[in-house]
Amino acid sequence: MKPTEELVHEHQVITLVLNAVTVEAGNLRKTGKIDPGLVEKMLDFFRNFTDRCHHAKEEKHLFPLLERRGMPRDRGPVRVMLAEHDEGRRLVSNIGGVLPAAARGDREAVHSVSDNLAEYARLLENHIAKENGVLFPMADQILTPEDQVDLQAAFAKVEEEETGEGVHERYHALAHEISDSLSG
Repeated sequence: MKPTEELVHEHQVITLVLNAVTVEAGNLRKTGKIDPGLVEKMLDFFRNFTDRCHHAKEEKHLFPLLERRGMPRDRGPVRVMLAEHDEGRRLVSNIGGVLPAAARGDREAVHSVSDNLAEYARLLENHIAKENGVLFPMADQILTPEDQVDLQAAFAKVEEEETGEGVHERYHALAHEISDSLSG
């Protein structure tokens, strides 16, 4: 499997959670009632799987390699992806910041959680479409076979050293748990 195919597979797992996030954001808006444990699981997934694992692979390895192959970091697709990663982190931080008040029943905080969840889901859905449809095909065109091998090894190292053994699988299971909890 090429490194970009691995990232696409991770996008599929992330999308499972984003679909649940969209449902939960709508539920929050309609009912004003929050399940703080569920939202905390979503935040855990986004902080640790989406950011520490998936985005780390892109930011620490794919994007610098693309830059070495002539794709500028300060403009074009890489710049857009980095800006969207930062925006996603801001939204996750916003949710985490108001979650305690929302858990206490503060209606304004519940609406803030809802709004930030919905915005995060929209951001990441569009982000994933751009990466899958534009950036990754470009990467596969400009990366050499040696680059692909090196990138695959770097991705494995992220999972082993930064994410931790078994953590990737745990977050796949959490994604399914979150998805199943909101799918009727």
